[in-house]
Amino acid sequence: MDIIPVLDLRGGIIVRARMGRRDQYRPLESQLTSTCDPVDVMGGFYAVYPFKTFYVADLDAIMGTGNNEVTLRRLKAAFPAALLWVDNGLAEPSAALRWLDAGLGHLVVGSESQRDTALMRRLSAHERIVLSLDFREHAFHGPPALLEEVNSWPRRLIVMTLARVGSGSGPDLDRLRAIREVAAGRGIYAAGGVRDRADLAALKGEGIAGALVATSLHDGRLRGNDLEVM
Repeated sequence: MDIIPVLDLRGGIIVRARMGRRDQYRPLESQLTSTCDPVDVMGGFYAVYPFKTFYVADLDAIMGTGNNEVTLRRLKAAFPAALLWVDNGLAEPSAALRWLDAGLGHLVVGSESQRDTALMRRLSAHERIVLSLDFREHAFHGPPALLEEVNSWPRRLIVMTLARVGSGSGPDLDRLRAIREVAAGRGIYAAGGVRDRADLAALKGEGIAGALVATSLHDGRLRGNDLEVM
């Protein structure tokens, strides 16, 4: 199972996410680093485990207040072997293709940023597209057709339960099972609520392909030896 650390970027620094309430995000405090500089935070993750993939949320781009492309390029220069999965709120197919052509990583298409299914219908077969199905409480955030049109999904899906992000409440196993039942063998990645090794083992037992983690790494509840058997 793939363990993917999360970097939430806002104003060029890493912030601490909690329950999807972006107006309440604050500069990161972590046991892994004394700063919230993205390069230092990513280095802190590497001190725990040789991760291959990192999820980056460009919160400024998602909220339409700017972007952190300069920071993404810094991360690529500092860690050229790292694979970045980047959610930057793109919803237009042409803009998504331009971003992919820039070679910064895989593009995460967040359902909350979509107005319709046009982007996924056009790019679902692209090898560097990942779809994030975003949920808050019991509600899907995005066009209902995107949740219903399974044929437009790419081969990798993030199931994001925003209310569980940074909450320490455990992964949303019921929702993950529901998506797995209709996903026709696609790789499913859990996001939100992962607390410890036991949660990762539960996800692995459910056939989940990977998990996005942040708080449990920063707090020291997940350590390198917890990840070696995953």
